[in-house]
Amino acid sequence: MISAHLPVLQVILPLLSAPLCLLFRRTYPSWLVALIMSWASFAIAAILLGQVLTGEPISYLLGDWAAPWGIEYKVDVLAAFVLLLVSGIGAIIMLFAPGSIAAEIPEDRVYLFYTMYLLTFSGLLGMVITGDVFNLFVFLEISSLSTYVMISLGKSRRAMTAAFRYLVLGTVGATFYVIGVGFLYQMTGTLNMADVADKLPAVTETRTILVALGFLTVGIGLKLGLFPVHLWLPNAYTYAPSVVTAFLAATATKVAVYALLRIYFTVFDVEAIEAYPLDEALLLLGLAAIVSMSAVAIFQTDVKRLLAYSSVAQLGYMIIGISFLTITGLAAGVLHVFNHGLMKAALFMVIACVFLRIKSVKIEDMAGLGKSMPLTMAAFVLAGFSLIGIPLTVGFVSKWYLITASIEQSNWIVAALILFSSLLAVVYFWKVVEIAYFRPRNDGAAPISEAPALMLVPLWILVGANIFFGIHTDLTITSAMAAAQSLMEVGP
Repeated sequence: MISAHLPVLQVILPLLSAPLCLLFRRTYPSWLVALIMSWASFAIAAILLGQVLTGEPISYLLGDWAAPWGIEYKVDVLAAFVLLLVSGIGAIIMLFAPGSIAAEIPEDRVYLFYTMYLLTFSGLLGMVITGDVFNLFVFLEISSLSTYVMISLGKSRRAMTAAFRYLVLGTVGATFYVIGVGFLYQMTGTLNMADVADKLPAVTETRTILVALGFLTVGIGLKLGLFPVHLWLPNAYTYAPSVVTAFLAATATKVAVYALLRIYFTVFDVEAIEAYPLDEALLLLGLAAIVSMSAVAIFQTDVKRLLAYSSVAQLGYMIIGISFLTITGLAAGVLHVFNHGLMKAALFMVIACVFLRIKSVKIEDMAGLGKSMPLTMAAFVLAGFSLIGIPLTVGFVSKWYLITASIEQSNWIVAALILFSSLLAVVYFWKVVEIAYFRPRNDGAAPISEAPALMLVPLWILVGANIFFGIHTDLTITSAMAAAQSLMEVGP
């Protein structure tokens, strides 16, 4: 039955369809292939999440080779939850993409965008679903190499520079990761995550394993944009085409956070993380990120760069949740992975609509857009409310759990800094709102029309998701809690 092969179809469908876009070399057929594959992957992810929430984790053996000799795809609640996010964001963005891409990518390169998108999409899904630490590296490289190309497709010359910087730092990150995998293999003789976890207790206290964990942490930290190794992220987000930025901000860094969770809690365990002690280091880095990067965002004059620094700060919240090493803290981190994907995709899609109409993303050029583009800017306001953490939005839900986890550990300073960073978010968010709603356009400026309906509909679907999952939290909280409990239980 085809249902038994859903885990591999999740990865194979977009991977094998990417060459079709290269063969078509035409915009519409390439978009249609990407659209169909994205929505097919979303349907598969929804089915897999339903199966693991009501049953046991799914294990799929490629070629019927038993693990650890063969590659195993493993779908538990955490994997299925992240698969749903990545495929859902990809599906919505493919509805949105044609209008934005036409304005930001030369027509003769549009097919190349869809080819690279499908490769990135497949690589991210593969990273989530694989149960093999080296196979994770393979998918990491597939997604990274195609991401570099997508970033370079921007019309600005700086897009190429941003892609090159990301290439260099991304290569360093991948090298660190694969060296860490090599040390793990040296000490355990296996690459399967579950098998490595079984064999680690005998060698956990060796210097080699300590070095391996350090390399893995730095490598994944570079990929997720962890402060202070986030230097590639602001330029990549700023100069990439807006659709590329929306997709990467909502998915790529979230999958890297997922990879960190897998290494820390599936391969290693809580005791190993506490013994080294990585939890304290992660907490300090997370706190530094949410305060410093929020402060840096306040002084930006470019909305995409402002939102880029905001993303580094928001990643800090996820890292803080992981650092608590408690079920509530992990659940808060996992929740924010999902919730931040929804809010940041919506915000960058708004900026794509703005660029389509005014050919700029400078804050000062957005004067009067509240009246000229009321639906677009209303979406920005609601998604911004979610970013700040206003009640009835998804941002409030994850920050509530994060503060709850802080209070559970009587860590009032952390709770206070989380609230303080949310106030900083109000400041940089208000900068844009003030210009758009309270400053009129220059006299004699050309009239501006609302964004096309084909872009507004998917944008408002995401904005609606920010509100819906902020009110109806059963699916997200149930999935995050189940994922957190599973992570705390696994390990040697």
